[in-house]
Amino acid sequence: MTAARITVGILTFRRPEGLASTLPLVLEQVAQVPGAEVLVVDNDSEPSARDVVDRLREAGDPVRYVHEPEPGIVAGRNRALDEATGDVLIFLDDDERPSPGWLDAMLGAHERFGGAGVVGPVLGEIEGELDPWIAAGRFFERKRYPTGTVLPLAGTGNLLLDLPSVREHGTRFDDAFRVSGGSDTAFTSELTAAGGRLFWCDEAAVLDVVPAERATRRWVLRRAFRSGNSRVRVAVHQAPSTVAQLGRRARGASAGVVRIGGGALRAAVGTVARRPGHQARGVRTAARGAGMVAAAFGGVYEEYRR
Repeated sequence: MTAARITVGILTFRRPEGLASTLPLVLEQVAQVPGAEVLVVDNDSEPSARDVVDRLREAGDPVRYVHEPEPGIVAGRNRALDEATGDVLIFLDDDERPSPGWLDAMLGAHERFGGAGVVGPVLGEIEGELDPWIAAGRFFERKRYPTGTVLPLAGTGNLLLDLPSVREHGTRFDDAFRVSGGSDTAFTSELTAAGGRLFWCDEAAVLDVVPAERATRRWVLRRAFRSGNSRVRVAVHQAPSTVAQLGRRARGASAGVVRIGGGALRAAVGTVARRPGHQARGVRTAARGAGMVAAAFGGVYEEYRR
């Protein structure tokens, strides 16, 4: 396979069914763009996704497979950076399905706005019947912005990176977040702090298919705790000095306490007033605050530990 100018990088870990559903949809769009390829980075200790990729390669599809056995999502993301040969790397998760015209929209936005990258919306779709508590909280509805909005940071769920900009700034995914969340927000916030700009493209949506086992109260609250934990850990880790770290720990703890109190109050009012949306979002806010307080005192939520 010749060197590609555009690489769509899909990280996968023990989800062959999701990968088998996602890959043909991505390849259908990649095949329409000269010089584009799909790169699958298998982060399992064993090459469990190889068979899924091999079946498509045998059919002549432009898909490349690499096995990255080093545990942790940081290793997988950095491997994708290292393997991408051209000027553009687009990150997708192995359970995300692109909408029609997704790739053209991402590349068009990058051509129009330039900068260090483009961020697209991730729309959640729940498999099976939705828990009324989850529905009331609208936890799988994510923020959207007008196309061209500049963002300070982003996740890697639907992210285009301009590789010359990334290489110019020397930005890498930090091993300090190897088994926890936050490596993507640390990466993108470091990139924007160095002068890179991330632009939103509202037309470049992907669908995140959420399995029933994730659409639970327990999962939502654990993810809220992790989100708060990662936010403070990233801020502390990127502080320029020990004194600045102490200040960010103090601010993180204070903000977390405020969220715990405010969330608990909102949940109580929602319960008394029989407004399940308020009750659900209040509980989630309190969980996020608890994660922030934990991080301020050195606690780490290890989501990716094996």
